[in-house]
Amino acid sequence: MSTSSNLAELVEQPFELLREIERRSRVAIAGKSTSEIEDEWVGIGFRIGQENFVAQRDQVREVLMLPDTMTRVPGASRWMLGIANLRGHLLPLIDLKMFLGSGRTSLRRVTRVISVNHREIPAGLVVDEVQGFRRFSDSEFVEQWPQTAVRCDRYVDGAYERGGDIWPVFNLYDLLESSSFLQAAAE
Repeated sequence: MSTSSNLAELVEQPFELLREIERRSRVAIAGKSTSEIEDEWVGIGFRIGQENFVAQRDQVREVLMLPDTMTRVPGASRWMLGIANLRGHLLPLIDLKMFLGSGRTSLRRVTRVISVNHREIPAGLVVDEVQGFRRFSDSEFVEQWPQTAVRCDRYVDGAYERGGDIWPVFNLYDLLESSSFLQAAAE
């Protein structure tokens, strides 16, 4: 987005308008001109096992509490926990840790469901914890990252490094569109 963009031009794009207002607010608080502020990347931080990840903000529709009830799907893989009715919409719930072959997610008070914002494939990914928004400057992006313990490197698109912590960027769309995800029938 151009730093000189006029807010009136974004009136028909409310999300982009809010993003530009937020960016300008950060510039004003920092006391710098818009040309001095580095672009930032915003994602949703979450934990699988003991590892932290971040997903593109645009790929996440919403973060939900684990529903009290879900219906098991006969003949489905063990990683498909079931289908839940969330505000009148059926959402398949997937144990992301189990799908990746790293054991079952412990269902606790902090366990959350990431509803993926995909046009054609509805899915709720059950993760150990969601840590909220994570903001990184473009200069914190790294092409190489240590191999993940939960074996999800094929879904990682780089990482952000800050203060010795590595935040791999988990591409939720690549996961949903993979052939292994689309084959949910038990073998």
